Amino acid sequence: MAMQAAVPDNRTTIDPIALRRAFGTFVTGVTVITTVDAEGHPRGMTANSFASVSLDPPLLLVCVGKGASSYPTFAGAGKFAVNLLSDAQTDVSNLFASKATDKFAAVNHDVVHTGAPVLTDCLTWFDCSMHDRVEAGDHMILIGRVQAFGTSPSAPLGFCRGRYAQVKDPLPPGWLSSTDMIVGYLIEAQGDVLLVADGKGGWVLPTAPRRPVNGRLPVAGGGELSLVSDETFLYSVFDVDGHDSGYLIYRARLAEARGELTLPPGFRFFSPDSLPYDRIESVEMRAMLRRFVRETAGGGSYSIYMGSPDGGRVATVGAAQPWAQHVQS
Repeated sequence: MAMQAAVPDNRTTIDPIALRRAFGTFVTGVTVITTVDAEGHPRGMTANSFASVSLDPPLLLVCVGKGASSYPTFAGAGKFAVNLLSDAQTDVSNLFASKATDKFAAVNHDVVHTGAPVLTDCLTWFDCSMHDRVEAGDHMILIGRVQAFGTSPSAPLGFCRGRYAQVKDPLPPGWLSSTDMIVGYLIEAQGDVLLVADGKGGWVLPTAPRRPVNGRLPVAGGGELSLVSDETFLYSVFDVDGHDSGYLIYRARLAEARGELTLPPGFRFFSPDSLPYDRIESVEMRAMLRRFVRETAGGGSYSIYMGSPDGGRVATVGAAQPWAQHVQS
């Protein structure tokens, strides 16, 4: 039998440290991936090896290092969430990259669809069931099928060359779909209205990334406001010409005394006769504020406005009443 000559191995040896640095020149976002262990305890870790895979079916992937302390939990999980961090969440990234024993104590989180923890204040979250697992060297690729997701207009947290990076102009005009709604709050305190600077010399209503919890409203830009829960109700729903997003506006009253309140940067109270209408860009927003001033002066008999192509509808409502009064047997 003829002898076969050995084929030389021409592969060069790769320096793993140099390769890691080369991989690190690719600008990525930063995620916190989360799941629950066999006892139902939340587990999470920071990762930046994330990618979208498919729209139909809706799939994504994230890579988990086999040396990570949470690796066994993720490798055996049937569900997980991927939470993309905003540029104000470097502390969250550092927390979940650490060996802290209770990483979830300092972050707001909830369950949405699968039961995996979702970080409610992040840039974007994807709640996934496990679609597939792929062994890949010293990592495992988790492929998740998206069951629910949510996003916000915050700027993303970037990562490049082993450090955090800023991403400019994260939300160009027209990015949001027409089905998205901006949630704003028309907040009154002692007859005055709370507005926030828009960064362009104008004023807008405060917006929030999520609904109030126990009367505490997290406002976009950071900080919280305390509202009277029983006096917070839907006030106006409308579209704005030239914008893809519609508006949901809630009427609310501040629970704290003005003298005890430290407002977040850019926030300011205006009396009804000094509202800066000429510095509020939206015609619809100006009209809504004028209606609010008229209704307040008329004794507080407020209405709900619903926009429509023919001019909209207004339904008058009485004083807000606690929900418990309507569900008692």
